[in-house]
Amino acid sequence: MVLIVKSEVILSVYIISFLIGLPANLFALYAFSVKIYSKPLPTDILLLNLTVSDLLFLIILPLKMHEAASNMIWTLPFLLCSITTFIFFYAVYTSSLLLMAVSVVRYIGVAFPITYQQLCKPVYAIVISAVIWIISAAQCSITVIIQDLPSLANENSCVCYGNFTETQSKVLLPVRLESFFVLCLVPLFTCVYCYLSCIWILYSRPRISRAKKQKAIGMALGTLAVFLICVVPYNVSHVVGYIDGKSPIWRDYALLLSAFNTCIDPIIFYFSSSTFQCRSEKFIFRRQRPPASGLQMQSTNVSQD
Repeated sequence: MVLIVKSEVILSVYIISFLIGLPANLFALYAFSVKIYSKPLPTDILLLNLTVSDLLFLIILPLKMHEAASNMIWTLPFLLCSITTFIFFYAVYTSSLLLMAVSVVRYIGVAFPITYQQLCKPVYAIVISAVIWIISAAQCSITVIIQDLPSLANENSCVCYGNFTETQSKVLLPVRLESFFVLCLVPLFTCVYCYLSCIWILYSRPRISRAKKQKAIGMALGTLAVFLICVVPYNVSHVVGYIDGKSPIWRDYALLLSAFNTCIDPIIFYFSSSTFQCRSEKFIFRRQRPPASGLQMQSTNVSQD
């Protein structure tokens, strides 16, 4: 009975995430593609990659729906289980690293406008995105190998990525713990530092209207909320699992937050992209204007603060 209820909850969240997330991300994909085509900025390139990551997640979600509808029993070919597992966690970890990259770019744009202008080349964002995709792929490949390697595989299991043998758990749990530190904790601390710094800097700028400050700060806090609510709980399950020697029973529910994340990302990041770009471009413009007199120099310095 408990398994049936759990399956129904998981299926419901997956269906809602798919129905809302797919059209929202397709729209975001189009919007960011247009913006990049007209004026390729680092943030938009990173957010485009984040949108692609969410779409990859949504593409394999029907397979996870089928699994939930089958009471968490995998009835499809096992090859599809490996592909689904890889893409599922690939998208989750890629998103956390892209969130970190976006926060760093925004921080540089607000705190160091001239440096931002010098580094504002599409090639840098493309390279960063490629490195993130590679790191995530390497990390997630380990989980698939652990599941499929003949010497470790549990041939009697009818569950996709579950019911691990003792040998599998000895390898998998430390890998998950490492993922928590490298792919969650580091991005989390980076995002918190960058966005709190952005908030502090924005409030210290007297020439920016209160409404614009509140909008930019709201977007920063919204981004942090997405990370804390949708990314952190699942990764915390890695720590609990490592300590207990097995996955906690609430791990699957924490994963649902990561699924629902695909509905929230397009809304927050589409608007926050415009907000932060606007702020950065204004700061750059102010710093580039050459002062004609000492009085103008003083005025320019005030506007920078």
